[in-house]
Amino acid sequence: MTKTVHLLKLSVGTEDMADLAAWQATERAQTDDGLPRHITRMWPKRGDEILNGGSIYWVIKGVILCRQPILRLDEYIGGDDIRRCAIVCQPGLIRVAATPKRAFQGWRYLPETDAPADLPAGRQHEDQLPPELSKALAAIGVR
Repeated sequence: MTKTVHLLKLSVGTEDMADLAAWQATERAQTDDGLPRHITRMWPKRGDEILNGGSIYWVIKGVILCRQPILRLDEYIGGDDIRRCAIVCQPGLIRVAATPKRAFQGWRYLPETDAPADLPAGRQHEDQLPPELSKALAAIGVR
């Protein structure tokens, strides 16, 4: 039986979830079939576990704020002829309990047991707090 594992990724240069969503709506950040993708240099060795219900959890300004289910891993070869991995996601961002996370490079595996919980359906469309405030509240246990 295949386990499920998630990916944890910094959204570098992103100010908030709206900024991430706007980037994903650009043609450059989409596959030919219009799905959002994130291109990374390394191919995940645990691809089977990721494709078994895994999501990419986005860290924005030091806080895990949202996730997207991962649909597939596509080969991507850019203008430099280097093979990369395009992590293709379900459109839309699912808000999760704000969880502080220190900066790191690349992406990390996130065990299912360590993944922040989704916010309840009734809270998914609430106004988002600034990431700095979410981080401060999460640090004192308020989510």
